[in-house]
Amino acid sequence: MTVVVEVPEELSARVPVEQRGPGLDRDSVRLLVSRGTAVSHHAFVELPRLLRAGDLLVVNTSPTLAAAVGGWIGPTRVVVHFSTRGDDGRWAVELRDPDGRGTTRARAGGPAGTEVRLTGGTRLVLEEPLSARGERLWWARVAGDVLGVLREHGRAVRYAYTERDQPLSAYQTVFALPSPDGAGSAEMPSAGRPFTARTVVGLVSRGVQFAPVTLHTGVASGEAHEPPYPERFVVPETSARLIGAVRAGGGRVIAVGTTAVRAVESAAGADGVVRARAGWTDLVVTPERGVRVVDGLLTGLHEPEASHLLMLEAVAGRAAIDRGYEEALRGRYLWHEFGDVHLVLPE
Repeated sequence: MTVVVEVPEELSARVPVEQRGPGLDRDSVRLLVSRGTAVSHHAFVELPRLLRAGDLLVVNTSPTLAAAVGGWIGPTRVVVHFSTRGDDGRWAVELRDPDGRGTTRARAGGPAGTEVRLTGGTRLVLEEPLSARGERLWWARVAGDVLGVLREHGRAVRYAYTERDQPLSAYQTVFALPSPDGAGSAEMPSAGRPFTARTVVGLVSRGVQFAPVTLHTGVASGEAHEPPYPERFVVPETSARLIGAVRAGGGRVIAVGTTAVRAVESAAGADGVVRARAGWTDLVVTPERGVRVVDGLLTGLHEPEASHLLMLEAVAGRAAIDRGYEEALRGRYLWHEFGDVHLVLPE
């Protein structure tokens, strides 16, 4: 991968766009558009005219959980990030150290048997690392209702580049729907954040359709930049059929976010046909694997080391992503979940 950029600290979006000035809404972010190595600059509200009738946007409906909860290991304060609920009732968790500024810093996990007393009194015991790749995430047994703990004592996972805590509503997208089992994402599927009712109406009026899928995101590895771990996803029958119909009719399938790419590509066979599927995916989309379904991608701007950049390269090619990121830096676009967005389209 040749995308090697250093993102200046001042290009981190510290607060949601609607808090940066009067009259601003979520769709007030900027939009960088790449068609091959050709780049153009827009406002996000222009999205309807940049797409065409017959295009299909695949959107992630996973709601964001208040996945960060304070706790103690003996007398030591920690913060627990609840990442993913396993089929056996255990949770994959990440332990973090409070940094004194309302955010956290990385902390070594383990050892097995470590007990954490959460705010409210619920106890959690670490059992084993989630993966042999490292000990950042651990499977933990929790003596209580985790979703209840999150509702009562949790807050949104927040990183050091943000200015202050935000209400959970700031981390929900317009596409978020409650899951039947209460599950959700540890971190916001942020590519969907700029969409407002106004944007959606404009897209529908343009002849653009929407295909909902669900992928519950785990906790990212901001320091280690690890590839994504297995995540739960659902591609419903109606969406699978719609994707097939759009492709058969010559329309473009454009994923809103890397999570939507992972979900729909996980449901695609070697023949490129998407079929209804639900379960866990460990798919990592790389240039070597390529994409079978997705023609374009709307996404945020990612850190230079992020594995998501490999996915972008798989969709658009290395030269297009190199050029797009050069222009994003030159144009002073903002990074991260409250930042600007990048639309990657076929040439």
